[in-house]
Amino acid sequence: MRIKLAILEDDRSYLDRIAAVFNSRYADKIETYSFTDPSVALATLETARIDVFLAGENQEINVSEIPKRCGFAYLVNSSGVETVKNQIAVSKYQKADLIYKQVLGIYSETAGSLASIKIGDESCDCIIFTSPAGGVGTSSVAAACAISLTAKGKKALYLNLEKFGSSDVFFSAEGSFDMSDVIFALKNKKSNFLLKLESCVRRDSRGVFFYSQPQNALDMLELNMDEIIHLITEIKLSGLFDYIIADFDFSLSKAWFAILRQARNIVWVSDGEEISNVKVGRANRAFEILDLSEEYPLMSRLRIIYNKFSNKTGKKVDELEGKCFGGAPRYDRATTAQVLDQLSGLQLFDEFS
Repeated sequence: MRIKLAILEDDRSYLDRIAAVFNSRYADKIETYSFTDPSVALATLETARIDVFLAGENQEINVSEIPKRCGFAYLVNSSGVETVKNQIAVSKYQKADLIYKQVLGIYSETAGSLASIKIGDESCDCIIFTSPAGGVGTSSVAAACAISLTAKGKKALYLNLEKFGSSDVFFSAEGSFDMSDVIFALKNKKSNFLLKLESCVRRDSRGVFFYSQPQNALDMLELNMDEIIHLITEIKLSGLFDYIIADFDFSLSKAWFAILRQARNIVWVSDGEEISNVKVGRANRAFEILDLSEEYPLMSRLRIIYNKFSNKTGKKVDELEGKCFGGAPRYDRATTAQVLDQLSGLQLFDEFS
């Protein structure tokens, strides 16, 4: 199924350019109709069963004449404008892929069924990064893993689900939507949630996909465990990614074990320092006990990576010796980007690809 997009614009040159871009880049996802005559455009909305209608801001559109099943927005010249005439605004002169994402977002709010949307098979692997020890760079290692897999030609999504974490520390890209939009759609059980996932995702210059941090950190606290499981399941089924690199706060609750069952690999990060090893050792023994009561044991999926490791002061945890995937030294006075470049270039993540 392709989304039917109608564009009404006086500027014929712009109209031809945007239609050409959509027809070349998104021919398998969008069917584009272009108009300069408002009456012809409005008449076509019903006869062609248009899904999304974009009109230049100089057009006076009677929104009551637009079919309820059709999403609508004004095309505006200025960037940063969210609404015009009480309707959604889409900037004309942003990148085509950002306009495409906004079209998906508009469609996901109005379309009624997922029946005709392509669903991928569950070939997407989930790798969960977490740590019983704090301050050891778990998020940096997870982000580096996403970069490493992307460099190997995989489509990797870095999914930060820490309560106060942020993907934006590691990755940046333009976009109108963030994790708050995903959370809102998830909690309100939007029927076209898969489209919302695609419309909100951004892609870093390195090629890593991510969801930008919520505008309000409290939004993350609204997610319960069942919703997180549903989110990961929907992302797996979307067919958009080969890997989900999920970055979590550590827990040993029963609900947490339900989330861990979504993962092919569970990676703990430690720095090998004495206090970290005590925490990791205690967590490992608790994990083993809890794992015995699980219908699907998880110990076989557990791995450990050492970060900021020093041969002088660091030591590996004996109980996890056979599960070690390697380690990385501390990179003093390095920027976040430099640390990611160093970590992603190591062989730490070769076992995952």
